[in-house]
Amino acid sequence: MAMVRGRLLVATSAIQSGPFWRSVVYVLDHDEDGALGVIVNHPLESDVDEVLPEWADCVNAPGCLFEGGPVAMDSALAVGVVSDVTSGPPGWRQMAGRVGLVDLEGPLPEGGELLGLRVFAGYAGWTPGQLEAEIEEGAWLVLPAEEGDLISPVPDRLWSDVLRRQPGETRFWANLPVDPAQN
Repeated sequence: MAMVRGRLLVATSAIQSGPFWRSVVYVLDHDEDGALGVIVNHPLESDVDEVLPEWADCVNAPGCLFEGGPVAMDSALAVGVVSDVTSGPPGWRQMAGRVGLVDLEGPLPEGGELLGLRVFAGYAGWTPGQLEAEIEEGAWLVLPAEEGDLISPVPDRLWSDVLRRQPGETRFWANLPVDPAQN
């Protein structure tokens, strides 16, 4: 099984409820110890300026927190896209390409260092072999990520938008009704 760091996991109809229903997960890390990612299309009601006011001007619209996943939802995880990986801001740790984790305890980035930033409550985690088994069972489509997926101004449309841009029959998943009984 190939590692899927830096790729998207797009939930299939095999996931019928819970936090991963129609989710798009950006995989930040994947190795023999398991996988870590964040759900990039589940905005929450809380705005970043209510929880981390000093970071409010750094996040992309919508300026809210996102439900990153069911693990450690009481903690915040920031993911940033930088303009240049060779000179990322202090506290930025590369995960895949120009995407990395941003230390919320560190200094605020200077203008232009970050192209985008999202703050997530919690994250998605998989134990060794768990993600591979879920992919094999058909719960996830593994698709290429675009940097804009992380900072999409319309996260509610991301599930269908990501599917629609795929080649071949995969794009037809985007037309799947919310309730398959309505088909």
